[in-house]
Amino acid sequence: MADELKNKLVNQDGTYDVAPLEKEIITLKVIQTGVNSLQEYDDPKVGLKENLNHMIEMADLACNEGSEPDILLYHEFPLTGYSSGPRAEKLKYTIEVPGPETEALGKVAKECDAYLIFGSYATDKEWPEHILSLNTVIGRDGEIKKVYWKPRNIKRLYPDREITTTTIEAVQEKYREKYSIEEEFPVLKTEFGNIAVSTVQGDPFVFAAFAMKGVEIMLRTATLFSESDVLAMAWINNFYSAMSNITIPLGTPYSENGGKSLIASPQGKIIAQDPSTHEEGIVSAEIPIAEFRKNRTIPNYALEMVQEIFSQYQQEIPMNHLDMPTDQLPKTGEEMKDLFDEISRYLNKPDMSEPVSRN
Repeated sequence: MADELKNKLVNQDGTYDVAPLEKEIITLKVIQTGVNSLQEYDDPKVGLKENLNHMIEMADLACNEGSEPDILLYHEFPLTGYSSGPRAEKLKYTIEVPGPETEALGKVAKECDAYLIFGSYATDKEWPEHILSLNTVIGRDGEIKKVYWKPRNIKRLYPDREITTTTIEAVQEKYREKYSIEEEFPVLKTEFGNIAVSTVQGDPFVFAAFAMKGVEIMLRTATLFSESDVLAMAWINNFYSAMSNITIPLGTPYSENGGKSLIASPQGKIIAQDPSTHEEGIVSAEIPIAEFRKNRTIPNYALEMVQEIFSQYQQEIPMNHLDMPTDQLPKTGEEMKDLFDEISRYLNKPDMSEPVSRN
């Protein structure tokens, strides 16, 4: 019974835990920017400084034009940009959290009196040689309030490679040992509502888990995204949501998938959206958080109805697949695909009556 209480993750009566609200209506601003990849610089520190300065410039615009924001949301890689190549190469284009960049952005958040949220490639001394995709939430006092690991990567998206960043799913057992099960889908209970941040796309179970834990505003960061995914998740899970996307220059690959950052209602409707795929901008919306919270419960899911089916389903790729010596970590996206092919429960047809584990 003690373990049950210790690991209680969801209230059984439809309620969820909150902090008192400071105001009835809050202002959320989504900052859409381009970014220079650190791979483009002979000295990555030069690029990092330029990108940081640009983040600060955009925050200055957001904080001093129009309504004063309560939350500022940037996209997935405003500091580092997207980088390609082998693990050893990508590790050069990361930050540490906390670090000088979060310290500088903390000053911005404090001056703006707003939460400031951004994604980044990152490294952590406790996870040597792992490339992390983190979303950092900086509070109004300039201090880091929460750091969100990406729960899992989308798989089988490309025919010849897989994403090499380390997610919670990839090292879940060690993650739980270090941070606890409560930190897999953490909800930050703020004076502006219950928020969470994620870079996951196309994965409804992840957002349902956040909603079960009481998320009211789901903040999402991306490098390209599906508008229908954002709207569907907001509607199905009855929460406000926002997506900040990177801009892509016209005439370049994926240019039609850039920008279009948006804020969505719990009805799955667009409240505000940047019209451009390639131009920078700031979109803003007022969220009536007090009215929304009134008499709200967590969503009604058909979990009991589908439980037997869910219990028999097996993921293709086992959990903890990157729990291995650092010198054995896949060096490239192609090596990551080779690993997946090797341990795939679908390609290798394991005995489904026995649990499958690499450990």
